[in-house]
Amino acid sequence: MTKNKSKPKKPLSVRKLASVWELSKKSFDLIINNYKIFLGIALIYGLLTLVLVKGFSGGLNVSTLKTDLNQVFSGNFAALASGLGVFVVMIGSAGSNSTAASSPYQLVIAIVTSLAVIWSLRQVLANKKFRLRDTYYKSMYPLIPFILVLAIVSLQLIPLMIGSTIYGMVVSYGIAVSIIERIIWVIVFLGLATLTIYWLSSSLFALYIVTLPDMTPIKALRSAKELVTGYRWQVIRKVIALPVILLAAAIVVMLPVIVILTPLAQWVFFLLTSLVLVAINTYMYLLYRELMNE
Repeated sequence: MTKNKSKPKKPLSVRKLASVWELSKKSFDLIINNYKIFLGIALIYGLLTLVLVKGFSGGLNVSTLKTDLNQVFSGNFAALASGLGVFVVMIGSAGSNSTAASSPYQLVIAIVTSLAVIWSLRQVLANKKFRLRDTYYKSMYPLIPFILVLAIVSLQLIPLMIGSTIYGMVVSYGIAVSIIERIIWVIVFLGLATLTIYWLSSSLFALYIVTLPDMTPIKALRSAKELVTGYRWQVIRKVIALPVILLAAAIVVMLPVIVILTPLAQWVFFLLTSLVLVAINTYMYLLYRELMNE
């Protein structure tokens, strides 16, 4: 009798995983080659976010902000400096229109979109044909297990939150005065942060494993732990590199738009932020497949 292939198997030997560059290129190629599906998912995600979370208020006035910054910078690189300044403000103001009342909507939209992306990735890599509507009709069956795993992932963030809160209080209230005291509190913060990162380096993959047929949350978490055995620090480096890559890609796209096509900057930025969830899930899913050695 053949074994159930739906359960991820522990790697037989430790090998070098694909580099960050290779994973990023594969993710980019996969999205571009199937742009109708993934752009469609991103647009639906963006529209739902706009309607249910951010609303249709004006938001940041990029043209005015750029004019103000142009008066601050001078020289050959003034335009780039002001453009970078605008981009930093746009990053800082992202999500500023959302409220506590709209946060549950944001969470639900993100979960539904993630499930749609994961299901689509599995179909694309299996060379199966499907339509955009199928990504929502057929991807919701593991909703409850996915939410349960996500809840456990959220609990694993507690050490990081405690560490950052304590360190913030120590710095704000002047509790740590000497250099030695500050170093000790930094070590405490890093220790708690490392614990969270260590846990997440396996449990994040349980979000993908739990979408398999007949998979329970506990079984998915155990399988994810087995999956990263021997690869944990490789995985941590690649996961930490992801936000850096996304930020660098956003700068490359947004700077020319801000400098040359300023009126379109806000809409291009909105489209990019809508694509972020697609890009993150694609990168992580390909890393998961890399661990599976498929």
